[in-house]
Amino acid sequence: MLRESKVTVKIPRPLYRKIQAVVAGSGFSSPTDFIVYVLRDLMGDAGSDEKQPGIDKHEIEGLRRKLKKLGYL
Repeated sequence: MLRESKVTVKIPRPLYRKIQAVVAGSGFSSPTDFIVYVLRDLMGDAGSDEKQPGIDKHEIEGLRRKLKKLGYL
């Protein structure tokens, strides 16, 4: 299986800490997994063939509400 190459994206540390708080107990294994999921969803690739974390629509809506309250959506 061919692995995709990855790049580093720098974000402000306070934002990363907020993402860590959102991720805690969400079912994502790391802030990176959450960020990749959100970016794919926002870019319209949520229906791609790649495996997505196992969360339901209710949990996704909860995460969106939290991100909106934090000012990220």
